[in-house]
Amino acid sequence: MVQPYKHEPFTNFKTEENREAYLQGLKTVESYLGQNYDLLIGGERVSTEDKIVSINPSNKEEIVGRVSKANREHAEKAMQAAVEAFKTWRKVKPETRADVLFKAAAIIRRRKHEFSALLTKEAGKPWNEADADTAEAIDFLEYYARQVLRIKDGVPVNSRPNEYNRYDYIPLGVGIIISPWNFPLAIMAGTTVAAIVA
Repeated sequence: MVQPYKHEPFTNFKTEENREAYLQGLKTVESYLGQNYDLLIGGERVSTEDKIVSINPSNKEEIVGRVSKANREHAEKAMQAAVEAFKTWRKVKPETRADVLFKAAAIIRRRKHEFSALLTKEAGKPWNEADADTAEAIDFLEYYARQVLRIKDGVPVNSRPNEYNRYDYIPLGVGIIISPWNFPLAIMAGTTVAAIVA
């Protein structure tokens, strides 16, 4: 049974235990700084020579990571892989799609301080703002999972005598999300997961 929706609480950093947990999150993030990250296209990892280098804005000597840079050919291949995946994903039951979001929310919730610490390193966010960004991402996952469960059978409409009207929702296909820089996790999650689950 799905629990009623409630916002993910913000962390109270006045508590020593929470400060220590965040510092541990920072240590975890620092243990994997500077890694290379491949593109993932159709389940295949693709490494390119051209990289986007992410640098800590508050410490220009610290490389957060290097991401393989896609070219037009990679983008087209990714779009075609997404079109192919959509053929089966659109038939996946809404309950199963919602469960993917619930599981993702649980993973982020368990690793909340690590996700927030990564926002501190990569976007220069202070602890409170990074924590709020992560909490909002969890909220979006939880909210949109519940929304698809609410609309999965369509919505009631009024019919006149001797007629039957329906209002159904149908998946429309592949899209692209380009989220802004100022909420790198929350806005990306909110715009992306709504489309994925729908």
